[in-house]
Amino acid sequence: MAVTTEQVRALREKTGAGIMDSKRALEEAGGDLTKATEVLRQQGLARAGKKSDRSTLQGLVEPYIHGGGRIGALVEINCETDFVARTPDFQALAHDVAMQIAAIPPRYVAVADIPDADFAALEKEFGSRDEALKQVVLLDQTFIKDAKKTINDLIKEGISKLGENIVVRRFSRFELGAGAGDESKTA
Repeated sequence: MAVTTEQVRALREKTGAGIMDSKRALEEAGGDLTKATEVLRQQGLARAGKKSDRSTLQGLVEPYIHGGGRIGALVEINCETDFVARTPDFQALAHDVAMQIAAIPPRYVAVADIPDADFAALEKEFGSRDEALKQVVLLDQTFIKDAKKTINDLIKEGISKLGENIVVRRFSRFELGAGAGDESKTA
């Protein structure tokens, strides 16, 4: 089946993929836009894996304040170049991750960050290891804007779209009145 310019343009607008990638995906999917989108998504995940060992020394710290100043989050997201860090797509990704942190407070960025001694307590608190990871690990949380994705999926989509490795380095979350009984933490 011949792929039309309109189909390529529609797929590019939907996914942000390049012209030739869009054309190949449409050819592979027999002209079906939905299937072509899935082909691009799978290719993007493969590309994300290949980029995972690249150095990420650029990026930005993104703030998000919610509830009239009652909850705030800061997240450091890194990429390979300052050029990508200044793009609207990267900034939107960072904003979405900061909003996620404000909405559903994670305790760790990745599973590897959890001390071995904490696993038993987390399993007891949440009933199972899988449920605990979905609650306390940022990358394993369900994305608040799309329940079909995790934050890790969102990061991989960003890698695919922007063509660089992207890493969530660290975060902080603040909630007004949280820990109010522990005066020793105040300066």
